[in-house]
Amino acid sequence: MSNLAGKTLFITGASRGIGLAIAVRAARDGANVVIAAKSGVPNPKLPGTIYTAAAEVEAAGGKALALKVDIREEEEVHAAVAQAVERFGGIDIVINNASAIWLAGTEGTPMKRFDLMHQVNTRGTFMVTQACLPYLKKASNPHVLMLSPPPDLDPKWFAPHTAYTIAKYGMSLCVLGMSAELAPLGIAVNALWPRTVIATAAIAMIDGVKPEQCRRPEIVADAAHALLTQPSRQCTGRFAIDEDVLREAGIHDFDTYAYKLGETLLPDLFLN
Repeated sequence: MSNLAGKTLFITGASRGIGLAIAVRAARDGANVVIAAKSGVPNPKLPGTIYTAAAEVEAAGGKALALKVDIREEEEVHAAVAQAVERFGGIDIVINNASAIWLAGTEGTPMKRFDLMHQVNTRGTFMVTQACLPYLKKASNPHVLMLSPPPDLDPKWFAPHTAYTIAKYGMSLCVLGMSAELAPLGIAVNALWPRTVIATAAIAMIDGVKPEQCRRPEIVADAAHALLTQPSRQCTGRFAIDEDVLREAGIHDFDTYAYKLGETLLPDLFLN
């Protein structure tokens, strides 16, 4: 399969950043995109809502369904999945992109932040995937993609922000388990992570990081597209890095993804 024409993608946290970039890339193929996110009203600190994202999807050539969803709430998730199926007839691809971040040590992490990260990252990923499973089973080339890193138990990835690392790795452990569990059903479950920091609202959480040191979200979107168009029975259980996926697809010039050419790029967390 070379494109996502006619496929229905259910994307969490797709009102901005990487989730939106993946949505727009799929829309260029003529895909149906469910924008499942909390951003129903404009936020002066965070540009983009589910409605502006839906407009971008439709401008790119896709069909959009904007749904205000808090993926911590089970009833909201199941209602959103039902609306997606009613509108588009099924779900072919799930993108677990929604994530909460708090880069602080043990003493500097309030329990409400700990709970938020685990409810959104690990629990939300598990619940959204679970809710979509009945429809993925019926799809012709079903994929689940987590935006999460390769698991690495080196203490250096835990010491500065134990709570965040545990919550983020929870998404990756879902890949580890679900890819093996769902392989007999032909459902691919993979993870994708950027080699460099990506210029999104989340970089505000990283002290000293400037957009010029980052790449644009489109590099992750193009890598996701390359994974999602592969046969699901032949591509599962992978902890992929955006650069590696694009090289495999024949793309070797990454300058087009730079926020600013000529700047030294910062490697993302969890990668040596």
